[in-house]
Amino acid sequence: MPYVICHMVISKDGKVTGAFLRTPEGMAAAELYYELHRQYGADGFACGRVTMEESFTGGWYPDLQSFENTVVNRADYIADAEAPFYAVAFDRQGRLGWKDAYIHDEDPGYDHAHIIEVLCENTPDAYLAYLRSIGVSYIFAGETVLDLRLALAKLCREFKIDRLLLEGGSIINGAFERAGAVDELSLVVAPTVADKDSKPLFMDADIANFELVSADKEDGNLVLKYKRK
Repeated sequence: MPYVICHMVISKDGKVTGAFLRTPEGMAAAELYYELHRQYGADGFACGRVTMEESFTGGWYPDLQSFENTVVNRADYIADAEAPFYAVAFDRQGRLGWKDAYIHDEDPGYDHAHIIEVLCENTPDAYLAYLRSIGVSYIFAGETVLDLRLALAKLCREFKIDRLLLEGGSIINGAFERAGAVDELSLVVAPTVADKDSKPLFMDADIANFELVSADKEDGNLVLKYKRK
C-alpha cells in the first residue's frame, strides 16, 4: 500500500474550498502549498473527479459516438508503468474528459504527470475504449462503489506508487479517512476564515487520531504536519 499524505490548503476554520482561496491570503497560501508539493518528491498525486475537472479538464468531455459499439473487458489497462509521476483520478463512472494521457500544467510539480483513472466496473465501454485510444491508464476498484484499499494496492503493484499525495476535494479526502488510508496530514493554514458555502477538509469523516509532528510559520501561514497515531 502507498504511504498517503493528505496535502491541502485550509482556512483557519478547516475549509478547503470557496472564495477564501481567491483572496490575497488564500492565493499566497496556495503558492506555498505548490512549493511543498514539489518538495515532497512523491510518486503521484490523487484527486476526486470535481477537483480534477476544476483544475485540469475544465469540464470538457469527448464525443464517444465512434466508440458506442465497442465491447471492452474489465481488465485493468496499464499504458505507462514507468512514468516518473502520476495523476490519479478517482472518477467512479468515467465522467472526466481527458484529451491525452498526460497532465499539461505550467507548474512543473504537475506537468506531464501520466493520468490513471480509478473506475468502477459499471463504467461505459465507450468511455473505456476512448481512454485506450488516447493512452490513459485505468484500473477497476469495485463494481459500483469504489474500494479505496483495492485501488491503492493496485497503484502500488502496477505503477510502483509508494508515496502518494492526496489533494482533495472533501469527498475523496473523507473516503480515504474513513478507509483508514491517510497516513499523514500536511496542511497549509491560510490566515483567513471561509464563507458558509465552503467545504471541510474531510466530508463525512470518522473519528481518527493524529499526532502533531511540526508547526511552522511561513510568510504569515501556518504549516502543520501530523502523522496518524
